[in-house]
Amino acid sequence: MPSKKKIDGAKLIKIVESGKHQQEIMKEFKFNTAAQFRAHYLDALMKAGKAPEIKSGRKKAKANTAKEVLVSKRGSVVIPKSMIDEMGFAQGNKFTVRKTKSGISLKASGK
Repeated sequence: MPSKKKIDGAKLIKIVESGKHQQEIMKEFKFNTAAQFRAHYLDALMKAGKAPEIKSGRKKAKANTAKEVLVSKRGSVVIPKSMIDEMGFAQGNKFTVRKTKSGISLKASGK
């Protein structure tokens, strides 16, 4: 993907606010598509503090969320109580376990 064009955001905002037609603005800033124009305009608004920043990407994992579980002699999987409490599970909850490409999936199946 090519890098974004360097544009004067303040100038773009001023021209849009003046009521100039989109096609004229696109021609002046040499935008190829309306989507490209909108993306630059939104970035300019966010940098100017006129629109809130859009958070993107995955959320960062909480520190130390991965915990080890133990398989007992009888084949039971033991999940630490702190994890059970954190996920809101209660005694008697049922789960479906299945093998996935990345490991196993544990999904609540009913309460």
